[in-house]
Amino acid sequence: MVEDNLVEIESKSPTPIKGSCHKDFQKVAEIFAQNFEKYGEIGSSVCVVVDGEVTVDLWAGYKNEQRKEEWDRNTLSIAFSSTKAALAVCAHLLIDRGELNTKEKVTKYWPEYGKKGKEDTTVEMILNHSAGLPALRTQVKEGGFLDWDYMVELLENEEPFWIPGEETGYHMMTTGWLIGELVRRISGKSLGQFFNDEVSEPYNLDYWIGLPESEDERVAKVTPFKPSPSDKPSGFATAFRTNPDSMQKLSLTNTGGYDYNANETYRAEIGGVGGITNARSLAGMFTPLAQNNEKLLSKSAVKRLSESNVKSDIDNMLLLPTNFSEGLMLHMDNRDSFEGEGGSFMIGPNAFGHVGFGGSSATFADPDCKMSFGYLVNKLGGEYLISERGQSLISASYNCID
Repeated sequence: MVEDNLVEIESKSPTPIKGSCHKDFQKVAEIFAQNFEKYGEIGSSVCVVVDGEVTVDLWAGYKNEQRKEEWDRNTLSIAFSSTKAALAVCAHLLIDRGELNTKEKVTKYWPEYGKKGKEDTTVEMILNHSAGLPALRTQVKEGGFLDWDYMVELLENEEPFWIPGEETGYHMMTTGWLIGELVRRISGKSLGQFFNDEVSEPYNLDYWIGLPESEDERVAKVTPFKPSPSDKPSGFATAFRTNPDSMQKLSLTNTGGYDYNANETYRAEIGGVGGITNARSLAGMFTPLAQNNEKLLSKSAVKRLSESNVKSDIDNMLLLPTNFSEGLMLHMDNRDSFEGEGGSFMIGPNAFGHVGFGGSSATFADPDCKMSFGYLVNKLGGEYLISERGQSLISASYNCID
């Protein structure tokens, strides 16, 4: 892609779209603009990179529900579970170096973890969401999510929901500490510092797991999902609403008062849901993996990330079919088996990535077409995988390449 083919966007939409787009990717820009009118988007950014060249870099809207402050080129937002892509990259850096072995028991690196039925848990089980700790039954103290050592000790003393390795259930919140503590034990650095030193700074990303106070003003405030009577509740939503002891309820409510919009939360290294970044950096992190150029991870690592490690008919947490590699989501088309929106993540057969809670984010790398993708919004929906807002942009990006 040559620079001359990147054009500034002149949007006719009531919401001005800013940024640039390659002439062959104009359909992505059109759908991005339509999302504001069709879904009442507040603020958003999207970036598509093909073989190392930026083809789409767009942003629009506002940083808060009051629509007072415009979303600009430097606006950041919470990545929610797309943070797990960064978490997986950290783990695979250590795997590439021979410092972390997925077949080894967790206790080789973290001896205190081997209690209460977790003695035989392997690193692979933690990466593929079969470790049996998708939520915490022990009451989390006020502010507990912001205290790394406290959360690690809770996980050490928690009993699993099932025998590790025998079932699968998406570890929505807990995976950040489970993988992050392995990173800390092996590297001697906190998760956020390791990510910053090994990934974010070397690749010039605006991406933090533990945001410096100097960047607080750049962060868009998240608007929570507002259910309506016409919504079709998913199995997850039904379990959440009807069973106070369910892993669904515990995962989202037993959090010590976790407030994703609080400045003190920005500071915490919450590796499962707490990354703060923009679409440009989500795509940028995955660009060397899409090119498969061995600059960030080896070709064998990219192969591991592309291969299904656990494929479930029904995930214990999400209550829909899932497909995970070692730490990342793969193609999942559940349109025929899942009522309502947001039960799928449709990407290429060898692509890998992650989506964020409420349709808030998505990122993936596709080595087959050398494409990396990043998307962020600050208005949550009711989805558990990708929203139609995000999937429409993914599909358009693929169509533009074709």
